[in-house]
Amino acid sequence: MKTLKILTVLALLIVISAFGFQSVFNDEDSNSSAEGYQIGDVAEDFSLKNIDGKMVSLADFKKAKGFIVIFTTNHCPYAKAYESRIIALDKKFKSKGFPVIAINPNDPQKNETDSFENMQIRAKQKGFTFPYLLDEGQKVYPKYGATKTPHVYILEKESNKNIVRYIGAIDDNYQDENAVKERFVEKAITALLKNEEVKPKTTKAIGCSIR
Repeated sequence: MKTLKILTVLALLIVISAFGFQSVFNDEDSNSSAEGYQIGDVAEDFSLKNIDGKMVSLADFKKAKGFIVIFTTNHCPYAKAYESRIIALDKKFKSKGFPVIAINPNDPQKNETDSFENMQIRAKQKGFTFPYLLDEGQKVYPKYGATKTPHVYILEKESNKNIVRYIGAIDDNYQDENAVKERFVEKAITALLKNEEVKPKTTKAIGCSIR
């Protein structure tokens, strides 16, 4: 009987190896939830607390042509790997009408590192140039359908409505910025500024699950 159990475990390990350990046990890559926004949907405005204590809404940005909404957080290694790139995106596109709006969707009671106070510390340490908002009560991220940190939603203003034009990852290599081949967000914003179609419209967000 003991031999049979050992053989069963070995067989299971072989199956896991064949299909990929990560795909069985790790949900690092995911598109938006089916219940969230899809391409072409109108994104509702929100009012969330920024690290300076002030409430921030999309409507506050009167001259914006759109937004790079990024769900990110303090503790996630994927989110940390992208922080400098997020700052660079804000620096490059804010003046062109597409500012970054970062939102922390995690429940701080599940991880103290994601508390509002630690958001303030992290933003100061990294020199964030954009709003870093707390999704208190976790009311906003489910509407978007975000599942990961980081998870990007590019919105374009059209007749005072914010239309979803892109959903997914920032680029194709979170580990090494120098090895990036496809800069999805940069490519999408550049297309919108030229009144061109965004391609691709969706990619898989790679990161930590929202808690």
